[in-house]
Amino acid sequence: MPVTAKLSRKFYDRLGDEIATELVDWFNAVDAAYRADLERLNELNFQRFDAKVEQRFAEADAKVERRFAQFEVKWEQRFAGLEVKVEKGFAELRSEFHRELATVRADLTKWAFVFWMPTALAVLGLYFR
Repeated sequence: MPVTAKLSRKFYDRLGDEIATELVDWFNAVDAAYRADLERLNELNFQRFDAKVEQRFAEADAKVERRFAQFEVKWEQRFAGLEVKVEKGFAELRSEFHRELATVRADLTKWAFVFWMPTALAVLGLYFR
């Protein structure tokens, strides 16, 4: 949308209508050319800006992905260490439980003999009498 230049009447009187109209047309053509150049330049600048923004978003996305990967590796290592500690604790608990169970079995067997022996002796005593 070119802006039509309008000159004063004195200008038209001094140069003449034909030359003044030609000058106005030339100004409008120059204005249109500059507007087109400015629009093209703005479009190129926007494309460069858009490319830079895309590149920065891609870099930020890659950085976030890298940080999450590092975070994941660190937590995997911590969980693996914790899992080893838990398994070791359960193994110690199991072995201690088996030792205690063996001790309880031995005590129960000993007390069973202690309580049943007099009964067995009494029954044998009655039988052989």
